Amino acid sequence: MSKTILTGLRPTGNLHLGHYFGAAQNWLRLQDDYDFYLEIADIQALTDNFDNPEKVRKNVHEIAIDLLSIGINPDKVHLFIQSAVPEIAELTVIYSNLVTMSRLYRNPTVKNEIAQRKALFGNEGESVTYGFVGYPVSQAADITAFNGQLVPVGEDQLPLIEQCREIVRKFNSIYGKVLIEPEPLLSKFRRVKGLDGSEKMGKSLNNGIFLSDSEEVVSKKIMGAVTDPDKIKKDDPANPDICMVYYYHKLIGSKNLENICEECKLGKRGCVACKKELIKNMMEFLKPIHEKRAYYEAHPEEVDAILLKGTKEARAKAKEVMKTVRQAVKIDYFD
Repeated sequence: MSKTILTGLRPTGNLHLGHYFGAAQNWLRLQDDYDFYLEIADIQALTDNFDNPEKVRKNVHEIAIDLLSIGINPDKVHLFIQSAVPEIAELTVIYSNLVTMSRLYRNPTVKNEIAQRKALFGNEGESVTYGFVGYPVSQAADITAFNGQLVPVGEDQLPLIEQCREIVRKFNSIYGKVLIEPEPLLSKFRRVKGLDGSEKMGKSLNNGIFLSDSEEVVSKKIMGAVTDPDKIKKDDPANPDICMVYYYHKLIGSKNLENICEECKLGKRGCVACKKELIKNMMEFLKPIHEKRAYYEAHPEEVDAILLKGTKEARAKAKEVMKTVRQAVKIDYFD
């Protein structure tokens, strides 16, 4: 039988090129060969959006459309909503007894996210909720609720997978070998840089191109992209390796990359012309995604049906796992 994969994303905004090349492109390959559970993690999105639930609810639908538009096949993938599978919440509560607060604070991913909050909000950023710190526990429940064997992640997510493995080992040592210890499935693609030259494209950083962006929006963003600061005049030679416009040409596979690079180095290519060419190529890259998006936006009932079907499938699996867990923890009173 195919191995089970669990992965997911938080509905805090539409997908951008960083999501596509960093994760989703890999999902498209994996969906053909695995029992694939793809979670829209709305409960986890509430950990830092608890005061704006309307945003999370709206983005559940938006994320679903994005995923379907890039080629996620609902006949191959169980696309589901986290909050509609209450067994995940039940597992989270059980796991919360198996990990200390000090261990959670030592998790590198949690530490980094708290540091980022502090950088944005000053000392107020240190005031985090239990749900925020307990994110790794919730993620462990996500994975194990479906007997997830493989979890596609980037290197920055490895501490979360290790935390899950620790929880599984602790559970099995107390209650018997019930849970499967998952393995990370590392993505080969590096983080996608932002248009501003930063090392990460982020929803909150306003430095990325979203898969749903219109041509007008794409044009405005690309025209503001960072280029070689030493190139002052149109015919000045430049270094394409530090130019975000050339970086994005490479990212989407523009056809005449060698010419772009050579002309840039020799001062035969102006930045404005290069950006306009990138806009054209970017819109060609996004065209099939936009066409599928237009279809699903016009047929919201199909999106709802796909989410309902995937969620029912996911819950059926989670119920099986929880029955075994309850028996092991001796809380199967009326099963």
